Amino acid sequence: MTHRFVKICGISTADAAAAVADSGANAIGFVFAPGSPREVSAEQARSLIAGLPSALETVGVFRNQPIETVLRTAHAAGIATVQLHGDETEAEFDRLRAEGFGTIRALSIDDYRRLSHDGVLRADDRLLIDAVTPGGGAAFDPTLLSDAAPDGFWILAGGLTPQNVAELVGIMQPGGVDVSSGVEVSRGVKDPALIRAFVAAVRDA
Repeated sequence: MTHRFVKICGISTADAAAAVADSGANAIGFVFAPGSPREVSAEQARSLIAGLPSALETVGVFRNQPIETVLRTAHAAGIATVQLHGDETEAEFDRLRAEGFGTIRALSIDDYRRLSHDGVLRADDRLLIDAVTPGGGAAFDPTLLSDAAPDGFWILAGGLTPQNVAELVGIMQPGGVDVSSGVEVSRGVKDPALIRAFVAAVRDA
């Protein structure tokens, strides 16, 4: 079995958080982006984190929010890592790292291709490549990375499910995967059985 990095994102209930912890996933994500059906408060996230094993990486997901809001929420929630989906600057990433947070830079496949072509992605970024509409449940065409795959470790997201993740991992060979809608029974509602099935599918890929 291959021990790729696995992150289960958009967790908002104790049952789902417990399923992530029991599944053998490496990381659990909490969405703080306003308007998301998976949005939680810092207080909700802190309460859920209190029952998790310390080895499970806790990630807060933000999108085009002021850096002061991100920092205040991240500290209040007690997360270890901040994932930014948006137009954040290098200085903002540096500020997060200076305050002790790990970082993940999330880009849509279109933005990744553009920024990679322009040569402006930094080597120290932990990179996540998502579909054009993050959280929309649609995978992107693997051929879009055939001539532009990242060097080193990167995380694949967008439209992954227990049924397709092994095939897409085999084609694109990411270092890790991230799922949210693919383990839901309805928008924003996670299914513990699907969480466990997803992690098992990745491990067996």
